[in-house]
Parts: sequence; C-alpha cells; structure tokens
Amino acid sequence: MSLENQSTLKPVKFQAKLLIKIITAIIIGIVLGLILSLFSGGVVIAKILMIFNSIFSNFLSFIIPLLIIGLVAPGIGHLGRDAGKLLLITIVLAYAFTLFSGFSTYGIASLLYPFMLDGAALISPDADVSKGIQAYFTIDMPPIMSVTSALIFAFVLGFGLAVTKTEKIMDVVDDLRIIINKIISSVIIPLLPLYILTIFMSITYVGEIGKVLAVFIKIIILIFILTAVLLLIFFSIAGIVAHKNPLTLLKRMMPAYITALGTSSSAATIPVTLESTLSNGVRNSIASFAVPLCATINLSGSMLKIVACSLAVIYTTGMDISFSQYSAFIFTLAVAMVAAPGVPGGAIMTALAPLSAVLGFSQETNALMIALYIVMDSFGTATNVTGDGAIAVILDKIYKNDHNLTEDETES
Repeated sequence: MSLENQSTLKPVKFQAKLLIKIITAIIIGIVLGLILSLFSGGVVIAKILMIFNSIFSNFLSFIIPLLIIGLVAPGIGHLGRDAGKLLLITIVLAYAFTLFSGFSTYGIASLLYPFMLDGAALISPDADVSKGIQAYFTIDMPPIMSVTSALIFAFVLGFGLAVTKTEKIMDVVDDLRIIINKIISSVIIPLLPLYILTIFMSITYVGEIGKVLAVFIKIIILIFILTAVLLLIFFSIAGIVAHKNPLTLLKRMMPAYITALGTSSSAATIPVTLESTLSNGVRNSIASFAVPLCATINLSGSMLKIVACSLAVIYTTGMDISFSQYSAFIFTLAVAMVAAPGVPGGAIMTALAPLSAVLGFSQETNALMIALYIVMDSFGTATNVTGDGAIAVILDKIYKNDHNLTEDETES
C-alpha cells in the first residue's frame, strides 16, 4: 500500500480552525492567570488545571520516541535507495541553517549590543521563572527510549527496509505509522489548545515573566526581528529552489509557528508541522521523513536565541570572550543540541555544557542565561519548526527533479 494513501492527516491550505483555537487558548490562559492571581484560592484552581498540563506533558515525552520511529522509519523505507542521499542533504541543510543562524546573530548582536545594552543590568540569578505552578499530582510516563536512540533505531530500521525491501516488516511499520497518525489526529491535536491554555495560565499566574520582560525588552524585540528575517531568508531560498512564492509557503506554516509558541517544543509540534508542510504541496513520504528528523537536528531558532542571550550575558557581566572562542562554541552547540530532548527548554538545558566548557560560564551566569532564555523559549522553537517546512520544500524539489516528476505527480 502506498504510504501517501495511509496518512490520517489530510493536507489543507491553511488550518484556520486550529489557528483560531490556539490563539483563543492563549488569550484565555492569560486572562485566567490574571484572574486566579487576584485571590488566594486561585492557586487551588491553578494547581488542579496543571494536573492536566503535567499528565499531557508526560504523555508527549512518552509518545515522542514512538512518533519518531512511526514516521521516520517508514518514510526512509518507502524512499528506497534515495534515503541515503536525502538524509545527507537534510543533515547538511539543517546544519547549514543552524550555523548561518549562529554566526549571523553573533555579527548583528556584536554590532548592536554596545548601544542597546549600555548600562543595562540583568535580573538576579535567584529568580526562578521555569518552575511555574506545580500540579497536585502527576502520572510518570517514562519514554521507552531516548530521542537519540529513537532516531538511530528509525534510521537502522528504515535503511534496512529500503535495502531488503521486506514486505512483511514494511507492512508492520506502515501499520505503526497509521496508529501514530491516529493518536496524533484523535488525541494530541484536539488536546493541544487546552495544553497551551494551561501553559499560559501558569506563566501569567507566577508573574515572574513581567519582571524579566521589563529588563530584556530590547533583546526580545531584537530576537523577534531576527527570527522573522531568518525565516524570510530560509523561505526565500526554498521559494527560489521550488519556484514557489516564499510568502505563501511561509503563510501556510503559520499553524505550526503559533502552536510552537504555546508548546515551546519542536517535538510536541510535529503533528501540526507535518500538516502545515503537507499543505505546501510536499510529498507525504518526504514530509514524514523530514519533519520528525528536522525537529531534532534543525535548531536554527534555538541557536539564534542562545547566541543572542549568551552575548547579552557576556556583555552585561563584563566577560572577555574572543571570536575564535565563540566560534568554537557555535560549532559545538550545533552538534550538542541534536541530543536536546524535544520538550520545552530542552535546548538551553543541553547548551549549559558547552556554555560552561567552551565559554567558561559559571553557575551564576548559567542561571542568568536560563532566566533570559526561558522568557523567549517559544519564539526560538517556533522558528525551528517553521524552518523545518522550508527544508522539506527544498527536499521535495530535489526528489522531484531526481525522478523527473511533474508538479501533479509530486503532490499526489
């Protein structure tokens, strides 16, 4: 059975309903957080709502490795002998995007920070903006394997199927993909708006974000502008390669962008990223291969934010870091973040090792880094997942050219 005929996720031009639900959830979450913070009993309601947040978050952590295996393995298997080439191209594109993001952000921030942050003071490292409201209880759902192990297993299984063309095992893997897609369409996507609502309720209730924003508003504005420019560059490249309107391509990725703003997780946003990518006319097999893979290796948005935030910490604390030393940090970080867990804040947690080892950050400066990063966590993630769509469009064009497909055949 053709892989394209098995997906329960139907491509649409623009997922307006999901977009409206997510925006509504964000607004309700902020309003609810403000209301609950006004009276002492509000914490009880907040903690009850956070029970769902905690359980759903744990479920996402559990399902992510299975999601990667269920999408990547059949994607590689059906791509056949082209899988090796497309994998190499995907990795090269993802790292090129990530490194370009890092070095371009370094250059721009180095020019602007002496003027933007002159006399600026960072918040106390004791401020904790990452804990939020703790649920009364939760249900632990440890994943059966790490994200890295799931990727390796998916590669081995997919390449094995591509080489051996074993139909019986391929049928099992295809059935797994159907199951995963059913879970995505019937469980994860319907519950995402409620999950996002509880996230924004918690952030608003705690109130720490307002204090951090007051100090870092200039950096936030700069990072937002840089992410927008970065996405325009990426989709301009994709548009040139695929001979499509880059603004239209970018517009169709907006459901993924908005979803990532709420979840702060590339992996948790995979279902929506996949649907948005399909709406850009990318083949199902290419999208199912590229989106889960890029959710782990394409971290251009996270790289942009970590570079911008770390340079802000360096500048405002008087650290002396050379360009060669910082270049080593960017290259190291690009590799280290591949192992980042696909959960909110995963990139910055992974980045703490190279921050300390390469740049010499202490516990205090790492605490400052976390406080600054967490406030804008979702913007980097949104840039990551949206950029995944640009890579998928480029891969789809390469696949089309290699097989001499017409536009209609490519979208079928």
